[in-house]
Amino acid sequence: MSPLKITFLGTGTSSGVPMIACECEVCTSLDKRDNRLRSSILVQSATTTIVVDSTPDFRYQMLRAKVKHLDAIIFTHPHKDHIAGLDDVRAYNFFSHKPMNIYANEMTQMAIIREFPYAFAESKYPGVPDIQIHAIDLEPFSVGDIDIIPILVWHMQMPVLGFRFGNFTYITDANRIDLAEQEKIQGSKYIVLNALRHEKHISHFTLGEAVAMVESLKVPIAYFTHISHQLGLHAVINQELPAGMQLAYDGLMVEC
Repeated sequence: MSPLKITFLGTGTSSGVPMIACECEVCTSLDKRDNRLRSSILVQSATTTIVVDSTPDFRYQMLRAKVKHLDAIIFTHPHKDHIAGLDDVRAYNFFSHKPMNIYANEMTQMAIIREFPYAFAESKYPGVPDIQIHAIDLEPFSVGDIDIIPILVWHMQMPVLGFRFGNFTYITDANRIDLAEQEKIQGSKYIVLNALRHEKHISHFTLGEAVAMVESLKVPIAYFTHISHQLGLHAVINQELPAGMQLAYDGLMVEC
């Protein structure tokens, strides 16, 4: 697999974020790193471009990152903050004259079809999104020249897919990773892990739990994502993290 460039399109969350009405120090911060769209990454090789999840911010994320060509979207799970922007693939359909390939497990496929039934109707209205679904499970697969290893994690009782791209592992919306799946992460140089806040949460890692997981996995470089405003200011939290660990921020790029 050729070298990859990873861009964080969004590092925030819908969980517990009032946003419009909130006047806390994070929501009013002038530090751009505290300005977060919903969590997603862009994965690019020399010939292939992939997005992980189509958040409600998908259209703006694509415009902001100037993504003119997109080969596929792969999905972690069916929650609204990870699938809601899928309708906006129609712009890529228009310019490429072909369907958008999406990769999802059965549970996520069902949610997408339920959410966007007009895109899958037998008789389609002109201009609706043209989508080609590819079923995935825990078997490795490839999109273009990018090899992908799915990793099963748990979002309370919901199975969620993390993904390993070469030496880069991306996991969001999790609070448990079984030992057998942790083995798939071993040897990664980079890991991205969700860290919602300091206080215990029913279905997300806290920052402390995420730090402990990274230390257990012995991955040398870690970025934390899916961050709520309850966690605190980027500049302050970053200073408190162990060596090799930091909060991700929108627009951060990693080459691996």
